[in-house]
Amino acid sequence: MNPILVEVLRGGAVESRHRGALAVLDADGAVVASLGDIERPIFARSAVKLLQALPLVGSGAADRLALTDEELAVACASHNGEPAHTQVVTGMLAKAGLDADALECGAHWPYLDTATRALAAQGREPSALHNNCSGKHAGFLCLACGMHGGAGSPGGLNLRQYVRGYVAPDHPVMREVTASVQATTGFDLTNAALGTDGCSIPTFGIPLRHLARAFARMGTGAHLSAGHARAAQRLRAAVARAPFMVAGTGRFDTRVMEQLGERVFCKVGAEGVFCAALPQQGLGVAIKIDDGNNARAAEVAMAAVIERFVALDGGDAALMTPLSHPLLTNWNGIHVGSLRPAEALVALGSADPT
Repeated sequence: MNPILVEVLRGGAVESRHRGALAVLDADGAVVASLGDIERPIFARSAVKLLQALPLVGSGAADRLALTDEELAVACASHNGEPAHTQVVTGMLAKAGLDADALECGAHWPYLDTATRALAAQGREPSALHNNCSGKHAGFLCLACGMHGGAGSPGGLNLRQYVRGYVAPDHPVMREVTASVQATTGFDLTNAALGTDGCSIPTFGIPLRHLARAFARMGTGAHLSAGHARAAQRLRAAVARAPFMVAGTGRFDTRVMEQLGERVFCKVGAEGVFCAALPQQGLGVAIKIDDGNNARAAEVAMAAVIERFVALDGGDAALMTPLSHPLLTNWNGIHVGSLRPAEALVALGSADPT
């Protein structure tokens, strides 16, 4: 059984406990720290969007379409669906000669309540642009544009025909994306568990050990092809310059990367998955909370790991401490409890940050 990573307190007593596993590895694959079962394959979900965006840059499509930092960052995003996000996604699609009708991620209301209320007040329904994965899908479509060759058409297909069904595992676009995930993780996906993500693309069962190693590689460029190493560096730099695009108002990933810049790339995924690259330390992090708790447990665990391994100054700590030890308030704004890293997770911080 995996250890308890996060505890929820109320009235000074532990009310709930969240078990999970985590891995911290270097790019060579050496385990620097671990808790729980890091060999069991887990569905990485949206935590690996950085890996999935590599072909967009590595293929040259991003350069040909003159994608901006904001556009590259939103290609790695699980965004709130705020107006700034949908505008950037719309611009990406226009550069590829497409529009929102080409997106195959589905539609849902924005994650941010104020954005949802604004849409409803206008009598509007959400579109695929508001889907938290629309930026990633716009990146896939930009990649498809590059693979298609822009003007002209392979086999007589126009671009809209070519991109149709791009979410399927056997589509040329998704084959490129899958190849990048396999190359960076070093995990053979041929016989891996294959599921369908919430946005309809394939998601694979990959052990935390391999996910952490992939993010160490993404942070350092070590053991990546030259093209992937350049693409990883460019994507991380774009996110550091435009962190709002990766998540949005009030979100953990945006707040941490606004403060820490290129020192940390972190990305949440559904069902309690969280991954990060710590480039200065040459480390990668992968976390899975057993009960799938994202908003509380996964964030507390990731904040605790960042506090352990990244050297923080006073301003950095002022942001991170409320994230690793968040307070709980009720609907009247009364402080009713808190969360904290559990003993096993605290033990990771017994030494000074490297």
